[in-house]
Amino acid sequence: MALQKIFAPKSMAIVGVSRSNPLHPANVIYNKNHLRYKAKTFAVNQKGGSLYGQPLYQSLREIPRPVELAVLALRAELVPQAMKDCIAAGVAGAIVISGGFAESGRGDLEEEIGVISRENNFPVIGPNCLGIYAPPWLDAFFLPHERLVVPKVGNVSLISQSGGILVDLIIKLTQEDVGIAKAVSLGNKAVLDEVDLLNYFRGDPQTSVVGIYIEGFKPGRGRAFVELMRHYEKPVIMLKAGKTPGGSKAVSSHTASVAGDYPVFAELVKESGALEAHDEIEFVSYCEALSCGEKSGPMQNLCIITGSGGHGAMAADACFVRGLTLAEIPETDRAELKKRLSPSIQAIASLNNPVDLTGSAIDNDFYAAGAFLLSRDYVDGIILLLLPYLPGISSDIGARLAEAFREYRKPVITYIPHVEKYGIMIEGFTSNRMPVSHSVEGAVCMAEAMMQESKHG
Repeated sequence: MALQKIFAPKSMAIVGVSRSNPLHPANVIYNKNHLRYKAKTFAVNQKGGSLYGQPLYQSLREIPRPVELAVLALRAELVPQAMKDCIAAGVAGAIVISGGFAESGRGDLEEEIGVISRENNFPVIGPNCLGIYAPPWLDAFFLPHERLVVPKVGNVSLISQSGGILVDLIIKLTQEDVGIAKAVSLGNKAVLDEVDLLNYFRGDPQTSVVGIYIEGFKPGRGRAFVELMRHYEKPVIMLKAGKTPGGSKAVSSHTASVAGDYPVFAELVKESGALEAHDEIEFVSYCEALSCGEKSGPMQNLCIITGSGGHGAMAADACFVRGLTLAEIPETDRAELKKRLSPSIQAIASLNNPVDLTGSAIDNDFYAAGAFLLSRDYVDGIILLLLPYLPGISSDIGARLAEAFREYRKPVITYIPHVEKYGIMIEGFTSNRMPVSHSVEGAVCMAEAMMQESKHG
């Protein structure tokens, strides 16, 4: 099924707009898109009339131009006929926001949607879903614009069975300054599922990384996922719910999903080459790290550079737990590095790994240590633990280290506490495609993601 017009429609109709309830999902979607997005948006209500000075069309046939996408927000029993009307009008696809299908015992209605779709090669997202976010064309989330955190445009695309989890992930990624290309809430997956969307994003030039929240594969689709992933060129990060009996019960009532046996799922993901994140923190860290640029080379032997011995020890522990190795710095290189540091810290810096430059270090010291260690063949990447409140650190440190990053093409992952005051320092790294985490553990998660992806590269 062709999906391009679902993600970049020149025109769309919102079917089910209410004349009396401004908070109806269809009204929220119509108002937001009519005012803010590129797709020419039309409102449909079978009784006609007007809304905020705009016409309400009684049917798709009345709309004065072809419609490429329909968003259906009707009672469940009206959806099959609405789909047939869309097909008759030449609409290219639909998003079914409506609930009341298999998740509430109406599997017959959901099956009818599937039959209509497949017989007419008519792609459908949903039902029982939040919709699609695909700037600058559309935002079909039935959530008021003023209550959402609007992400910057980026290269991470998200697929989620849960609309609520999808919005949470967008918020968390936005807090880490990660941009979103597209986001899709799949809901019950009566027609299109994760495999279909992955196949589409494979050819999407705006998407470099795909993140998926999944509750369970439909029968037979786990194997299709593995087969697709065998030749998939982009990083894919998976976050699963339904790992426990309680979680499985919860997701089955949520989207009528079959959560499946978790060990089997985990083995499928491992076989596929995708990365499984075990919680939201890992998911966000993996997405951020892998969105920053091209695949790195081997990512096994790391150096930690810090201005605090305690932070270095925490990072070393986290590396050990996650299977990352700290490189051994030869004595001759430690002696050479010492000579490159400021005279004031040469006697007090610890030049083992972690390299503790102490709280007296200045920009020049962090740059000298970073550039020197990146140049060493036994170092695959650096975890830099920066404390912005150290008196010798300036907002230029990120831009300066970017010079060495560009020269040696090895990852530099930085920990900086994320508060507004330190934003200018963080920007120096992120604008140069060097990921920044707000926690030491998150920085190590990023290194782990790069290590895992380098194995599959």
